[in-house]
Amino acid sequence: MEIIAASLVGIVAIEHLFIMILEMFFIRSKMAKRAFNLPEHLQGDPNVATMFANQGLYNGFLAAGLIWGLILGSTSTGYMIQLFFVICVVVAALFGGFTSNKGIIVKQGIPAMLALVALIIVM
Repeated sequence: MEIIAASLVGIVAIEHLFIMILEMFFIRSKMAKRAFNLPEHLQGDPNVATMFANQGLYNGFLAAGLIWGLILGSTSTGYMIQLFFVICVVVAALFGGFTSNKGIIVKQGIPAMLALVALIIVM
């Protein structure tokens, strides 16, 4: 079960690295426009690009924390770090889903919730 939990945490980390890259470096790409459902009138706005870059940085921090926990492995410290950052992702996904786009709950929330359940079972 530890391998399943670590795999799920890894998936969440990779997802947040991908989101970070889209938000920070490729916000003007077709993929980012589709992923974030960005209205056309906002697509060229430099202020919007700056806000996305800031959001991307936060997603990068989440990914870094998850990877840090995975590197520490199944030690108690590694487990607690993974647990903390997975809970952060679950809370962020729920908040984003209720305030911005319901799809966030599915795309980011479900993988994080599955990782959370797996971590709790491993505990």
